[in-house]
Amino acid sequence: MWARTTTRDTLKEAAGLDTGGGVTSTASGPSARPVMADVARLAGVSHQTVSRVLNDHPHVSPHTRAGVLAAIRDLRYRPNAAARTLVTGRTNVLGVISFDSTLYGPASMLYGLERAAYPDYSVAIASMAAFDRHSLDEAVERFLGQAVEGIIVIAPEPSAVEALIGFVTDVPLVVVKCGTNAPLTSVAIDNRAGAAQATQHLLDLGHETVHHLGGPQSWLDAQERVAGWRETLRDAGAPEPDLVSGDWSSRSGYEIGQPLASMPEVTAVLCGNDQMALGLLRALAERGRRVPGDVSVVGFDDIPEAAFFQPPLTTVRQDFGELGRRALHLLMDRISGERSIEPTPLIVPDLVVRASSAPRRTGPGLTA
Repeated sequence: MWARTTTRDTLKEAAGLDTGGGVTSTASGPSARPVMADVARLAGVSHQTVSRVLNDHPHVSPHTRAGVLAAIRDLRYRPNAAARTLVTGRTNVLGVISFDSTLYGPASMLYGLERAAYPDYSVAIASMAAFDRHSLDEAVERFLGQAVEGIIVIAPEPSAVEALIGFVTDVPLVVVKCGTNAPLTSVAIDNRAGAAQATQHLLDLGHETVHHLGGPQSWLDAQERVAGWRETLRDAGAPEPDLVSGDWSSRSGYEIGQPLASMPEVTAVLCGNDQMALGLLRALAERGRRVPGDVSVVGFDDIPEAAFFQPPLTTVRQDFGELGRRALHLLMDRISGERSIEPTPLIVPDLVVRASSAPRRTGPGLTA
């Protein structure tokens, strides 16, 4: 006598969840989608065991788990996400709102968040050309329509932070790249400390001062890097040159770098990012200024190409993978209802010393 299979059992079967017993239908026909019973038959186990493997249950032997996973690969079995949502009430989808994701920093953050979320969550992305309260409302409403379980916002400009302050949504929300002083549930990299490390490195090499080719001052990262540079110069009693700012691009580094390259008193430059450092290196080369013989150059970010600049670029490395992990863990805490009163520690970047920085020269063939 066949056991009756209920609609809920069918949904559980499609979702890769344990039905608790009974007989389930199997795929038929050459183009039918494989179901959990097919995996169980091929692996020689019960469908409950397949469900435990799919849900990473600890009480499955390594040998059995390997056999089930091999059967899943051979059959190309995929649990039905829609059915899983109907059964569990969860989508396992997170939303990420990004601002200008073509730049290295935001793009790397997106990648770090996606890697941190996998395999437990999939990530839906909304990129906004402008970040204001109206745009934020639209993006959040779109995500709520997709039943996301939480939202991470990449907010690099003060306008984005202002739009988020006091913003209320139906799901937990965490912010990244919003500076270190925003009154938001957030995770941040200590840009001020990174710029201070780079500036101190150049001062320790004997340079009397350090010029700064900063990023756009509408960006919080750029503002904090300027603050770290200035504070370090003041603490050292070094002269404080005028700030010059670009737009993060190599072109702006080249164009702004031309007057810097023509100033003989310039012996050390901290750039707001590696792309602007690349433009500066070209401007210096065209003026006959050697790096690091005449001018030391330090970047910020440690893009993959930085080690292959000519010369290889000394720079400040940001750990975007760690940023993604911390942001995800903080969001998971909020989803589970945890509310820690302790602020999330800042992620301190690392100085990566390569060949573009060296002791200051005080004369032909001499160093300080």
